[in-house]
Amino acid sequence: MKQTPLYQMHVELQGKMVDFGGWEMPLNYGSQIEEHHQVRHDAGMFDVSHMSVVDFKGVEAKSFLQILIANDVDKLKTQGKALYSCMLNESGGVVDDLIVYYQNDDYYRMVINAGVTEKDMTWINVQANGFDVSVERMSDLAMIAVQGPNAREKVFAAIPGIEEVCGELKPFNAASLGGLFIARTGYTGEDGFEIMLPSSSTKFTWKMLLEAGVKPCGLGARDTLRLEAGMSLYGSEMNDEVSPLEAALTWTVDLSNKNRRFVGRDALEVLKNEGAKKTIVGLVLEGKGVIRNHQKVMTSLGEGEVTSGTFSPTMGKAIALASVPKGSTGKCEIEMRKRQVYAKIVKPPFVRNGKVLV
Repeated sequence: MKQTPLYQMHVELQGKMVDFGGWEMPLNYGSQIEEHHQVRHDAGMFDVSHMSVVDFKGVEAKSFLQILIANDVDKLKTQGKALYSCMLNESGGVVDDLIVYYQNDDYYRMVINAGVTEKDMTWINVQANGFDVSVERMSDLAMIAVQGPNAREKVFAAIPGIEEVCGELKPFNAASLGGLFIARTGYTGEDGFEIMLPSSSTKFTWKMLLEAGVKPCGLGARDTLRLEAGMSLYGSEMNDEVSPLEAALTWTVDLSNKNRRFVGRDALEVLKNEGAKKTIVGLVLEGKGVIRNHQKVMTSLGEGEVTSGTFSPTMGKAIALASVPKGSTGKCEIEMRKRQVYAKIVKPPFVRNGKVLV
């Protein structure tokens, strides 16, 4: 299995190492629930160096990205501004979801998912054929996500000079400091930073954050936090056969420029005209138990399926995201261990910035 530059640190901190898409990563460092609460109430950090950073440079970098992804990078006008989007295949299915950062019209940076990096890079390189653009996977970069209501304050204390550069940084923007690329983004529903940095600097930075009181957190807490925040996971809420219109990601698609013929646009326009038959909703279990992935869901409009299910440490209840017939509301039944249990259909997110919203 592949290891990140922080592997030895995880072992020393007694992280429970597991296989995560071919990477040896920490599931937790003891109590997953404590790590979850640490992020909701204070500050925690995650090694996300398994994610891939890809740089696009060249005179046609912008025009290439305008056909590669469903959102329009023409919206990005200021250095460091970020945009969330999906890469689509010709049938409108999601190849991957991603964040792209604007540096200038000839230079963009993208972060893609770890488990589909090889597939993504093959797809991107095929699409880039004929464009004057270089595509480079930045294999010498690592990434640390620091998240929580006190995350920014503790990052400022840990890393000299960062407050001067990032003190006024708005959400979904990034700035550079030396070899650091610091984005005010995350995957937890809390404030914080995702810091991209040279692999050689990662251990030192991790230790500085530890000394500033930032606790290490594993992939287990990262998943419960993102699910509470109503954030989609590639391979669960969306995949190559599910379009953004069926995954409650219509807001990540920009059809306003009729001349921008991005990959998958034709299929999306057909689906939009016909009307998507499914969407993603939130579920909150009314009784005891834990909702699990792939459990059958019955709504008043028909059958669906749980895409992501867990127990919410913040709410003290079982929650889920589920793909169900569009327009489903009220209550539904979930098939759980050969018995039917009731859940309430809600609009995600469940929790943001420490507050329960449903």
